[in-house]
Amino acid sequence: MSFCTAINCMDGRAQIPVIEFLQQRFGVDYVDSITEPGPNKILAEQTDSQLLDSMFQRLQISLQKHHSVGLAVVGHADCAGNPVAEQEQTAHTLKAVEYLKGKYGDLEVIGLWVDANWDVVELSASNA
Repeated sequence: MSFCTAINCMDGRAQIPVIEFLQQRFGVDYVDSITEPGPNKILAEQTDSQLLDSMFQRLQISLQKHHSVGLAVVGHADCAGNPVAEQEQTAHTLKAVEYLKGKYGDLEVIGLWVDANWDVVELSASNA
C-alpha cells in the first residue's frame, strides 16, 4: 500500500478529482485527506496557529504511519473558505507550497488548482 497526502478544501466537489489526480501523479493507492475551508490561504498567511498545528498533527500521522510519498496543497474555483479570484488563490497555493517545502524539505510538495469544471491542474511558478 502506498500513500500521498492532500491538504484540500472541505468542499466535497473537490475531493474525487484531487484523489484521482494524485493517485496518478504520485503512483499511489491511497490519498490521505486533510481538509479545511480554504487551506491554501491558511497555509499562505500562517496567522491561525491552532489550525496550523491541527493540520501539521494530521500530516505527521500521514507521514509517520502511512509513509506518504508526496503532498499537495489545493485551491479551487467557487471556494467558500477562500472566496477570491483564481489568480489570488494560485498565489496563496504557491506560497503555501513554499512554506511546506521549508518545513518538509525531503518531501515532494506540489500545488493544485481545481477549475470550475472540476479539472485538476498542477501549478508552477509560471502560473502565478
